[in-house]
Amino acid sequence: MLSLFVTVLVFTGVVCSSDSRASQDVHSPSENYLMSIWHNRLYVYSAAALLFGVWLSLKMALKNKSFSKDAALWVRKAEQKNNSSSDRDAEVHVSGVKIFYGSQTGTAKGFANELSEEVNTLGIPAEVIDMKDYDPDDQLADECVSKSVCVFLVATYTDGQPTENAEWFCKWLEEASTDFRYGKTYLKGLRYAVFGLGNSVYVGHYNTVGKNVDKWLWMLSGKRIMTRGEGDCNVVKSRNGSVQADFQAWKVKFVNRLQALARGEKKSCNGNCKTGGSCKNKKKEKQEEEERAAAQNNSSEEELIESSSDEEESGPSDEKKSGSVVDMEDLGNIMNSIKKAKAKGEVQGDGQMVKLSKLNGVKRVEDEEERREMITPALREALTKQGYKLIGSHSGVKLCRWTKSMLRGRGGCYKHTFYGIESHRCMETTPSLACANKCVFCWRHHTNPVGTEWRWKMDPAEKILQDAVEKHQSMIRQFRGVPGVKPERYEEGLSVKHCALSLVGEPIMYPEINAFIRLLHFYRISSFLVTNAQFPQEIRSLVPVTQLYVSVDASTKDSLKKIDRPLFKDFWPRFLDSLRALGEKRQRTVYRLTLVKAWNVEEMQAYSELIALGQPDFIEVKGVTYCGESSASSLTMANVPWHQEVVAFVQQLADMLPQYEIACEHEHSNCLLIAHTKGTKWKVDIFRLQ
Repeated sequence: MLSLFVTVLVFTGVVCSSDSRASQDVHSPSENYLMSIWHNRLYVYSAAALLFGVWLSLKMALKNKSFSKDAALWVRKAEQKNNSSSDRDAEVHVSGVKIFYGSQTGTAKGFANELSEEVNTLGIPAEVIDMKDYDPDDQLADECVSKSVCVFLVATYTDGQPTENAEWFCKWLEEASTDFRYGKTYLKGLRYAVFGLGNSVYVGHYNTVGKNVDKWLWMLSGKRIMTRGEGDCNVVKSRNGSVQADFQAWKVKFVNRLQALARGEKKSCNGNCKTGGSCKNKKKEKQEEEERAAAQNNSSEEELIESSSDEEESGPSDEKKSGSVVDMEDLGNIMNSIKKAKAKGEVQGDGQMVKLSKLNGVKRVEDEEERREMITPALREALTKQGYKLIGSHSGVKLCRWTKSMLRGRGGCYKHTFYGIESHRCMETTPSLACANKCVFCWRHHTNPVGTEWRWKMDPAEKILQDAVEKHQSMIRQFRGVPGVKPERYEEGLSVKHCALSLVGEPIMYPEINAFIRLLHFYRISSFLVTNAQFPQEIRSLVPVTQLYVSVDASTKDSLKKIDRPLFKDFWPRFLDSLRALGEKRQRTVYRLTLVKAWNVEEMQAYSELIALGQPDFIEVKGVTYCGESSASSLTMANVPWHQEVVAFVQQLADMLPQYEIACEHEHSNCLLIAHTKGTKWKVDIFRLQ
């Protein structure tokens, strides 16, 4: 347009110049000059327009060049900004790991410290946090935007409750998960993993706290980075042999998952997708599975649904194929065949029992050969350190301190004072290390296994007794020549005359206990058997022993549950029935009362009613023995009653029992004996067994 404008101006100027030349001769020279300028004004305008056009063109060219430079610079800056932003994002996929622990005995705390060290070796900062020192109301939401990973190591305490240090945290989490004021997305963005510690013998409360914490976090839109882990303190059922081994296996998976997150990788699919296909269906199935798991009850059947197929290690190999999933079309046929087999009571010809698995209705086979040994390698190591001489796969013997004392010519135990038993000729043993209680005053700190029925391999009674006597004699021989040991008592100690079946565990659980007792009596060895009053039918079927004890550690249902921590859900009916069974026995019977100060010393009337129920020949009342600080018990020296307090308790109890009198006292053992007045022989000589 500018060129066209200049051309028009030039053409117009040429026409005007011809007219001006024709009229120049008419005017004067000065007038001619001015007229010449006037008539050539279009040339002037054209030149000015041309100059302006050139100037404008140059200016626009320079401006375009400058804009191009600015645009290029802006693009470079944007690229640098994007690169810088992506670099920062890569660095903070995981900003750190916060490890929360809820621990009563210190196990979960130890695991937390161990995991922290492992994470730090990866170059990722880790922080161990005691739940009692953390305010979730003010701080937990911050973890949603901090790119941190939160790990919760939580133990399940009595009756499925959280530990003391985790009580407030769990209470807040439970309330927040159902409080509309927080909303369902309150913890959206929080990445977490949960490892629970529990004991599978408590069927109704196994790993309850870990399951609940996992569920509550999910309900607040927290995101699991891996399946919940579970450690089992029951070495018989533990997948890896112990709770420590369970944690180690889970820790390896967690570290691998953490490394993948730190690299910015998303969780990969299980590999069952078709090549080039989409994993949307897999993700949807996984999400639905997690939803079901979060809303699950505490039953073990539903618990199995949540676990991923690669973590199920207990099933047979054919059960694991295709992710251990049974086609819905085949499930009806399987269930029908199982119902038919169940109705017919079918058993395979080789004696193997066919059982229904809790996982997808798949059959499992179990026989005697597949039963585990009660004493696992970890348990063997722990008991051996405590001085036990283990026998076979489920028995043990140990030298009592009173045996050592009497070998030196010193005093014997309360059984020597009460009944004339020579402590240096007494063998303390058990044919079953397993027990159905987890008493707070357990001398063995719960290193022994627990259970409600016999489900282990079984050794013959003859072998147990033979090995027990040999190992006991071997321990006695170690005192030969020891300063202070009486030679005559040393020789007598090699000949076992009494057997105290009260070492540890529940001897009455041993299926061949009657055969074992008959062998003892055959070799003229007296038998003192102690049971925890949870097996009434076994008490009724027990052959006569020299003296049958029943532990009466509390007089009410609540206090018994608190002190003995029984595994049976119907522990109180079993307890009462055991006392009735004791009253039916035609032999010497004893109630053993263990007094725990501030726990069970105030229920005097209830004790008298229990005594009337079983009518024992003797009642031994003993103050609890403090065995030092232990992760298995919360007892302290404050719970140990003074001997004067035990005496006062016994005097008050005897006054309420018209048919009983105080018979004897052993102050060193903080123990007193109450005897029934139906016979007066105990006043002269209480059945000395020589």
